[in-house]
Amino acid sequence: MPAAPQRLFVNIDHVATIRQARRTTEPDPLEAALRCEDAGADGITAHLREDRRHIQDDDIQRLAAGIHTVLNLEMALADEMLDLAERLRPHQVTLVPERREEVTTEGGLDVRRDPDRLAAGVARLRAAGIRCSLFIDPDPEAVERSNAAGAEAIELHTGRYAHHPDDPEVLRALQRAATQGAELGLAVHAGHGLTVRNVGAVARIPEVEELNIGHSIVSRAVMVGMAEAVREMRVAMLRARDR
Repeated sequence: MPAAPQRLFVNIDHVATIRQARRTTEPDPLEAALRCEDAGADGITAHLREDRRHIQDDDIQRLAAGIHTVLNLEMALADEMLDLAERLRPHQVTLVPERREEVTTEGGLDVRRDPDRLAAGVARLRAAGIRCSLFIDPDPEAVERSNAAGAEAIELHTGRYAHHPDDPEVLRALQRAATQGAELGLAVHAGHGLTVRNVGAVARIPEVEELNIGHSIVSRAVMVGMAEAVREMRVAMLRARDR
């Protein structure tokens, strides 16, 4: 029997990137999110960075109130962001690393550093009724520490796989981390650098129940429209799971 299809959460950050190039009002991330939902997205992801380079506070407030599925808020482990999450109460918060000089998130959260602070942040989110996921590298210690911190889910960073999709050891690392996470009772998600060309191998990992994909879908949407870009990704995922 084929595995159940993963949920597809579409990250709409780069809709805001285009808007912020002119500091205008379009394209609107909320309109993009609604089009993604109409095309079959199971949820919407948005990353409110501390430097506000794309998504803005008003975007998060409008998304939280306006979408029809669920919001996955990506954010740094910072008091400002925890306060915002407690106020808006998105369905899920994914804690991610941030460096001001990076172009995009370059790796997983360092769950070895200051574990007490991490556990306290996770506890704040869970006390507010917010599901908490940690964006981590596919590393056995990172998976174990995420569980110890009290997270309910992990999102495996697929960036290395995206750069080296033909390296079997890179894929095996994702497979091992997914199995380990599921055995610990964690929900397992994955994302970063996934496209219709490389998503298949990750979609076939049975423990991975959710994919977060943004840049590839938004880039494709420039050519074919948001709805068609979401549908193309959904088809690629379903075909992989049906094999």
